[in-house]
Amino acid sequence: MEHIWLPYSQMKTAPLPVEAVSTSGSTITLADGRTLIDGIASWWTACHGYNHPHIRKALIHQAETMPHIMFGGMVHKPARDLSRRLAQLLPGDLERVFFTDSGSVAMEVAAKMAIQYHINHGTKDRHKLLSFRGGYHGDTLAMMSVCDPEEGMHRLFGKALTPQIIADLPTSDATLENLKNLLTKRGHEIAAIITEPLVQGAGGMLFHTAETLRHLRQLCDEHGILLIIDEIFTGFGRTGTNFACEQAGITPDIITLSKALTGGTVPLAATIARRHVFEAFLSDDPLYALMHGPTFMANPLACAVANASLDLFEQEPRLEQVHHISTQMAEQLAPCRTLPGVKDVRVLGAIGVVELEELKNPTALGQALLKEGVWVRPFRNIVYLTPAFTITPDELSHLTHSIYRVLKERQA
Repeated sequence: MEHIWLPYSQMKTAPLPVEAVSTSGSTITLADGRTLIDGIASWWTACHGYNHPHIRKALIHQAETMPHIMFGGMVHKPARDLSRRLAQLLPGDLERVFFTDSGSVAMEVAAKMAIQYHINHGTKDRHKLLSFRGGYHGDTLAMMSVCDPEEGMHRLFGKALTPQIIADLPTSDATLENLKNLLTKRGHEIAAIITEPLVQGAGGMLFHTAETLRHLRQLCDEHGILLIIDEIFTGFGRTGTNFACEQAGITPDIITLSKALTGGTVPLAATIARRHVFEAFLSDDPLYALMHGPTFMANPLACAVANASLDLFEQEPRLEQVHHISTQMAEQLAPCRTLPGVKDVRVLGAIGVVELEELKNPTALGQALLKEGVWVRPFRNIVYLTPAFTITPDELSHLTHSIYRVLKERQA
């Protein structure tokens, strides 16, 4: 550990991390021989479980053929196939795919697209982004400015960030009215509204209804504002449909995808725009072009793996599996409501949450769960599960029962 710098960790006091040596299905094998059941699918990515043979085969084939080629002035079949398939899978006319290599960068590109969209239309004043308290969109500098301003990770950087507009998510009549008033006053400044659909993930697994998304779509249309939906967490079945925005029956102007896009195998992200957004960049003037290009964008290895992941969504019953997971978690996490200190238990698709009144030491709780043979990472005041869709009922039961036992012992 002399040369490792871990994420989200105070390196002076954090316990030594466990060392993984192999993965299979929903299990992680450690260097000391222990086997853990993974309850969070490696930060919500390994939707098909680890080491799926179809994905592995695609990875090996592409590695032997062409692991990478620059995307400037060149294209390749894995990217052409993937962009076509994503356009067919997404709602409406979300049809122009810009590839990147991480969710945060995909969001940076979305914000850049939205601001330049208005500039290319001759509107110079729409340079602000509006996002919501409880939201999280990544750790890069611009994305920190649209995350919850009171969230501990980013609070230190307040003076370094470009001030944006943060509002309450319109989940009630009062907050909806407040947002309407805000847009009446400042809508002319706003290039885009950014939101996570149905669940604010890193903000505390906070759920809201599809009606909230419909309100946002309507308000954006009324004020000439683009709607950016961040489906980096929710995309590819996590909430029970292919994409969470489908449950509201809306099409955002720009959508971002990552995490489960490659089934948790290699990094890849995408920012996908509707036709009218793309057309705003078409001109004889080169300054109208989107000047962005990550070195490893549309990496052939990643695109091939993403195509294999989409194959699995077509060939295997992923959404049906999500439904069964949802039903089982709702039933087996429900007893946690009877425990002292538990504020709420909620389930949406393959997301299960036990919210506590307070959690002073998430790391210690995670260590206690580790002793149960499960890999779960509590944060803020929540313990949550986002398992692989291929997890077995017995494995899922081990996870839910472990959470109940540890929380019960914590209060004893």
